[in-house]
Amino acid sequence: MPNNVRKTNKFNLFYCYIYSFVYGYKFKVCASMSASVQYRIVNTQSSTFLKFMRDKMPENLQVINHPLVQHKLTLMRKKDTSTQSFRTLIREVGTLLAYEVTKDLPVIFEEIETPLMKMNAPYLEGKKLCLVSILRAGNGLLDGFMDLVPSARVGHIGLYRDPKTLAAVEYYMKLPDLINQRLVLALDPMLATGHSSTAAVTRLKENGASNIRFVCLLAVPEGIEYFSKTHPDVPIYTAAVDEKLNDHAYILPGLGDAGDRIFGTK
Repeated sequence: MPNNVRKTNKFNLFYCYIYSFVYGYKFKVCASMSASVQYRIVNTQSSTFLKFMRDKMPENLQVINHPLVQHKLTLMRKKDTSTQSFRTLIREVGTLLAYEVTKDLPVIFEEIETPLMKMNAPYLEGKKLCLVSILRAGNGLLDGFMDLVPSARVGHIGLYRDPKTLAAVEYYMKLPDLINQRLVLALDPMLATGHSSTAAVTRLKENGASNIRFVCLLAVPEGIEYFSKTHPDVPIYTAAVDEKLNDHAYILPGLGDAGDRIFGTK
């Protein structure tokens, strides 16, 4: 155990710091006494970013720092990555994120018979998962999630960002039945301003969903804070927390417009 590990009374956690040159970030690893690990990223370049991560980072934020996720995300960030490669990568990352996001699903045990003997074996408990793609870029993650959970029910919410006000405008919604009895995973690659994602989750709640998790590739402090103020009960799963938004509400350093890069549009 490193010498600089310290235990906090409030959260019963110990903390250690691991430094990395990847993206210029310093990774703060928060591990519970049961040895489960959560990764939180602190950008060493921005004092505003650092202050947010130190003082305002919500407890519902989980950064998935699996090496394969980070490697594939790096390839997606590169501006010369082709549309075909980007589409393949986001699908692969979607599957990896799905594995992490669903690792605590409840199970029940039932008796089965193997070729050799009977045994009690686990099955997923309850209704099938509901995956909700926030159009259009959410479809890139959706394919990867469906690769892992092909029996999941699927919904779509169509939103676009008004270029002047940056507010979310809804143009389409179709959701599965019994959404109030399902775990709902809302998928959108980018948590930028947070307006679209927040509006989508609000619509899910209005339609009866109560067990919701939001999954994205990239997030920034502005979007995390906006989303969490409205939906503090909804966990946010992301592959990375980037520094900030530019004047056009694009994530920096980011990866560009996820929808355009998935579908080859401008």
